[in-house]
Amino acid sequence: MDSIKIIQKLKTLSNPENVEGMKRFAAGGKNTLGISIPELRNLAKNINKEYKNNPDKKHKIALELWDSGIHEARILAAFTAVPEYANLADIDKWVHEFDSWDICDQTCNSYFGKTIYKYELVGRYVKSEKEFVKRTAFVMMAVLAVHDKKITDKNFEPYFKLIIEKSTDERNFVKKAVNWALRQIGKRNQNLNKLAIKTARKIIKKYPDSKSARWIANDTVKELETK
Repeated sequence: MDSIKIIQKLKTLSNPENVEGMKRFAAGGKNTLGISIPELRNLAKNINKEYKNNPDKKHKIALELWDSGIHEARILAAFTAVPEYANLADIDKWVHEFDSWDICDQTCNSYFGKTIYKYELVGRYVKSEKEFVKRTAFVMMAVLAVHDKKITDKNFEPYFKLIIEKSTDERNFVKKAVNWALRQIGKRNQNLNKLAIKTARKIIKKYPDSKSARWIANDTVKELETK
């Protein structure tokens, strides 16, 4: 299957009822077909199998799927792109075209987190004022906390300062990502658990009048103190 045939296949799987359901969860972008993640993963499995011995072609197809602008094609691109072929120019392009939380999270988890650039992306995007670009930085913190077995506790320590600094951002998809990052780091081990709870308490003390900061901190403490 080339990118044209894949897109044709995606269109046959379009489900308008699912599109409406996704809207209730603020999922999906400007051009959404309403295809479920299991269906997309199954299609990705077939693409990965077909191009197992031709990663150049597979990555090219992934880039073409992204450029289609179709929400599900972009998620499929994240599922099939070859991490070894990633470059910062393409990563920047994708990140600045994120238009929903689910495309951001799926791409970070399935693609960016497997590239050699995964440790650079937090610092690269955390200062952005664009909602989904900034979200990317904190989603990457969460991805590293969950999946990277080689990263040390010391590597996570600078993230606590960033989490405190950005905890007053009231935008829904930023504050939820900040909260997610802090919780996932805190669930990695007992040492980071204590540091994450300590960070949450610092947030409350520093920003007592910020609704976002209070929510991030209280939700984190509530979850992590039971671990």
